[in-house]
Amino acid sequence: MKRRTYQNERHVHFVTFSCYRRRKFLSRDRCKQIVIGHLGSLLAKRKGLCTAFVIMPDHVHALVWFEQTDQLSSFMQQWKEHSAKHIQQYLEQNGSEYLKSFSHSHTIWQPCYYDFNVWSRQKIEEKLNYLHENPVRAGLVDKMVEYKWSSARWYENRQSVGVPIKWPPGMETDDDFVTSE
Repeated sequence: MKRRTYQNERHVHFVTFSCYRRRKFLSRDRCKQIVIGHLGSLLAKRKGLCTAFVIMPDHVHALVWFEQTDQLSSFMQQWKEHSAKHIQQYLEQNGSEYLKSFSHSHTIWQPCYYDFNVWSRQKIEEKLNYLHENPVRAGLVDKMVEYKWSSARWYENRQSVGVPIKWPPGMETDDDFVTSE
């Protein structure tokens, strides 16, 4: 049965996708940079926005929004396809024993992704806090702002995180929104 994706409204999408069999392909910094780089370039091409993200060693969460409807499925396909190709090339070129330990018929990503439509500021903030807390819950850092591979540093200190962080039109506020810790 094919999962349904509701993308004919201009909602924010909370997306999650995982590495194949939850392998830790994203444990290397360069692999995380590849994922962030493709996120930023594809959103720019599609006039999309990133409200938040976190790149964990074995999965990715992001809050994305598109000016036009019906963008999510093709965006996700391209994001996963392009990043997988470049991650695999990087791992092959850098002698990754981990990559050599399984068949080349396997891919970097699980075939599916999960999407949750978010239509209120309150729900965006809930999802934003959830994804920023991921590295803390995983024991990678003590405070979410310490994790280099998420948008938490942008919210806390307005530090660059490799992709522009913006709220969809009509949901942004004049005050600085800071996630809780």
